[in-house]
Amino acid sequence: MAEMTIRRFSVMSVAKMHSLLMFVMGLIIGVIYGLGFMFFGAMISALAPHGEGQAAGGISSIIIGLVIMIAFPIFYAIFGFIAGAIGALIYNVAAGVVGGVKFELESVNPEYAPPPAPQQWAPRPYPAQ
Repeated sequence: MAEMTIRRFSVMSVAKMHSLLMFVMGLIIGVIYGLGFMFFGAMISALAPHGEGQAAGGISSIIIGLVIMIAFPIFYAIFGFIAGAIGALIYNVAAGVVGGVKFELESVNPEYAPPPAPQQWAPRPYPAQ
């Protein structure tokens, strides 16, 4: 087992990765909330007495649902980038004081076996018959 220590992280690398992860989370959450708004907006439009104000309330909920599906991933990605950068900076400062996080690595592959020794080439002493 090899013991290693993470002394520092690249701030931009962590920020980009965290931004991507948060974008995916925002996409999942945005679709769930957006579909919820759209579903209830459609229910309001379908079940309400056909008045002008009732239909407008249902249509606006559908539009809000679409906006949520677009806006949540974008905001999550932006705030994820900022949070990842701040987190990496804080870790780098703390690792400078404390010394970083130690962890052990274990190989899952069998131990390395060196290749066999190369064969020495020798020309044939007699011509081929």
